[in-house]
Amino acid sequence: MQQTQQRETGERISWARALIFAVGFFFIAALLVGQLPSYVNLEMISSSLVGLEQTLLAIAFVCLGGFLVVQAIIMLFDPKPVVPPVIFKALGVILAAGGAVLIFWAAATGNQTVPHANAGWNPLLGGSVLWFPANAVDLVALGAILLFVGVAWLFYGVLATREQNDPDRRDPGTTRGMRTLITIGTVMLVVFMLFFAFVSPEGLAKVVNPACPTAALHGCSWSTGLFWVNTAYNLFLTIAIFCTLGAFALRLHYLMRPVRKNTMKGLYAVGVNLAPIGALCLVAWFALYPFMYWFHGLPALGAFFTVCARKSAIPQSCGFSQEGGNLMGAILTTNGFVILIAAVWAWRTKRNLVVIGGVVIAVLLALVTLLTHTGFTASTPYQPIIALMLCAGGLILATIWTSVSRREFAVVGERPLGCLGMWLVVGTCLFIYIASFGFFSLPGFSDPTEPNLPFSPGALLGTKSQLDAIVVVIIIGILAAIQFYFLVRNRYRV
Repeated sequence: MQQTQQRETGERISWARALIFAVGFFFIAALLVGQLPSYVNLEMISSSLVGLEQTLLAIAFVCLGGFLVVQAIIMLFDPKPVVPPVIFKALGVILAAGGAVLIFWAAATGNQTVPHANAGWNPLLGGSVLWFPANAVDLVALGAILLFVGVAWLFYGVLATREQNDPDRRDPGTTRGMRTLITIGTVMLVVFMLFFAFVSPEGLAKVVNPACPTAALHGCSWSTGLFWVNTAYNLFLTIAIFCTLGAFALRLHYLMRPVRKNTMKGLYAVGVNLAPIGALCLVAWFALYPFMYWFHGLPALGAFFTVCARKSAIPQSCGFSQEGGNLMGAILTTNGFVILIAAVWAWRTKRNLVVIGGVVIAVLLALVTLLTHTGFTASTPYQPIIALMLCAGGLILATIWTSVSRREFAVVGERPLGCLGMWLVVGTCLFIYIASFGFFSLPGFSDPTEPNLPFSPGALLGTKSQLDAIVVVIIIGILAAIQFYFLVRNRYRV
């Protein structure tokens, strides 16, 4: 009897979808293994621990906010609403309104960070309020996470109400509404990048209010030209972010809906792990200065891992030494590497967990990038704007990644890769890497290292401009899009 071998088609995937998955995991690896540990290391070895305090609080906000959103999804959809959707809709409106008001009030009145330097309440260890130094709490970051959680609760409350009246549980794929939202968000981001490159906020502020372009001039109130220009810039990018978030949330909802028994476990596992991480960061924020005071007094370890500028101001003038920063960076890098290796190991047996966890972590990392860079100084005047741009870029990637996760291993074609297909895959990866290299050269953050591609806005309205990074993003991005189009069109299979 002739033996026939059955062709295995369960693991087949198109090269276009494989490329999107690879790009998503690459950026998660870059952030978890490289960027986040290096940023925490930088804040730890700074002369002041205020930046580390704000970073810990921002990470705690994102993790706890993500936990609240995941819990809302579970209570509304697994397997049926445990809490009436109207409660989440009402609470969502309250939280979103409160967050928006807090953001505008903090930015308009100059009270973005508290406590103030002249504040005092039961000072301990040289702090302003208890042991906390001035500017330890970022109210804009708090308002942003309240706005995010409120909008998410309202969004999923509306979806739950609609699902109660509609028995359909199919996955409609990437619908017209989702395509419209992601298109609007992407176009707004690209348009803003071009506009920002040629018109800096300072240059436009001088046109809007020539008498008081900035609040630094004598006699100017808070309602200067620069305040309104920054408000308009930030609002424009915020709309782009919420369009992309809406597309992501709706696509993730449809992706999980037909197979909730399998996917809800993965989402619950991610959400449960976010809570202890957020709580740990919150405890670290609360106990950082007492810990530094105790740790610096240890005979050998204190002198090795800590550095204090003044013996009369401990722990306020203290920071961690380079060895202490390297140790924490190594711990964070190792944990990120273990998570990625675990994802590779679980890819075959727990694919739903890897996909759901990957896209959720990508969104949370985008939000962490925003919340850790909400303030600005004279040396980093564009930090909030750049942070909004990076957040929008990360959300667009997560949305596209979620969109291609539907039947990602279906047989999509029989064409072998061949020489041309190999160039399309390798060339597209190379172009995406170079374009992303230019995109991540935009930040003017507090990192003392110079970007490899210089950038400063204001080619038409501004003092000086260097558009190398923007030029690389636009040109190489167009080439990557062209190659990716032909990769999709030819339907190559892995």
